[in-house]
Amino acid sequence: MRTFWTLVVLITSLTSAAARGAWAQQPTPEVRQTIDHLAARLDTLERGGCPRGPALTPPTATDSVSLTLAALIGRLERVVASRCGGATATDTVSDDLATLRAAAAAAAGAAPDGGASPDTTSPGPTQFIGRQRSGSALNPEISATGDFRLIQERDADLRGEVPDVEVALQSTLDPYSTAKFILGFSSEEVAVEEGYLYYTGLPGRLRADLGLIRQQVGDLNRWHVHALPESEYPLVYQRFLNPKGLSGAGLALYTTLPVSVFHGTHEVWLQGTTAESEPLYGEGRHGTLLGRVQNFWQLSRSTYGQIGFTALGGNGGDSLGGNVLGADLRLTWRPPNAGTRQNLTFRAEGYRFHGDDFGAVTTRYGAFADLNWQLSRRWILGTRYDYVETPRGPLTKEWQVSPTIMWWQSEFVYLRLEGQHHHDELAGNQNRLLLQVVFAMGPHKHETY
Repeated sequence: MRTFWTLVVLITSLTSAAARGAWAQQPTPEVRQTIDHLAARLDTLERGGCPRGPALTPPTATDSVSLTLAALIGRLERVVASRCGGATATDTVSDDLATLRAAAAAAAGAAPDGGASPDTTSPGPTQFIGRQRSGSALNPEISATGDFRLIQERDADLRGEVPDVEVALQSTLDPYSTAKFILGFSSEEVAVEEGYLYYTGLPGRLRADLGLIRQQVGDLNRWHVHALPESEYPLVYQRFLNPKGLSGAGLALYTTLPVSVFHGTHEVWLQGTTAESEPLYGEGRHGTLLGRVQNFWQLSRSTYGQIGFTALGGNGGDSLGGNVLGADLRLTWRPPNAGTRQNLTFRAEGYRFHGDDFGAVTTRYGAFADLNWQLSRRWILGTRYDYVETPRGPLTKEWQVSPTIMWWQSEFVYLRLEGQHHHDELAGNQNRLLLQVVFAMGPHKHETY
């Protein structure tokens, strides 16, 4: 203990003398730095701890001050060794400091172990790297979706069907436009289901689609068959528009409104196409104008609601024409912490068909309600109720109930078991059981649209 306090007095006297200019010669920066480190290690000993870092290196000069410092450093390190046991300052917490010094040496371009600088080592062979796009990088992204069905109807034999195989090609052409083609292969024909070019980032926050597109009617007409909650489009789509839903070739514009009602988001579609719809126009393709407003509200962290309104119509010539007005509602509950494993979605859509057939005006109605409950990552239960009236001619009514069970084998394959009970005032009742297997491959598998 006496040795320790003697060191304190000596270091204090030495630093005080330096401050008063007692030396005829100004101390060098090396001496000043050594005194600061000496004082820091002494402060650590006074607090009852062990100094960290390597032992101090005595000054290299041979003047009296440097020699005195060297003697003090030797006495201090012996005190450190006796008080801190075998863990001397040299091997106490020096790894972190050594790591920092090596990193600093590497940043400065010096060899970490005191070896030759990297600049003096012989370089390796020169490598040339090309940044141009290869030929394969110019190919479009290709995806395919298959749909196989086993169908059992009352008083009929079991039969298998492959109603449609889709091949999708998609490519970003430049920073402004993207092209997409959907080709449908069936036992009857090969057809282009969709093929269009779309631009984003246009003035006024517009998006423009040019080509053959599925039109924005309700919540489900835009979807492809393999992505539907059930195996077929709702009856009101089939009877009022087309058995495969409404599609047309032309121009479609989309934007979001710069206003918000009750903190919602409001979207608008305007489409001008030539569409094929026998209920509306009879044979052939005819000019169709469509407008849709869709409103979205985030009701809570796990629930959102959507309300939309659609109007479309045109003239098929020969005094034959029609228009359709519709409203749709969607509510979805999806917990944020289980979004891919659990959700509940309810849809309801209603439509009014107004037809003019050589002066004979008809007004008919149709609707459907759909409920889908995802129990886990793989299992989904659902059911849909359809009601529709014949669009033209004598009034008849039909309705259908379709319960479903879906099991996702993987992200590439799902199986659906669906029952259908269909009632038609003219044809009576019909029951059907269907097993559907949908499989997909490629970067855009199971895309909704």
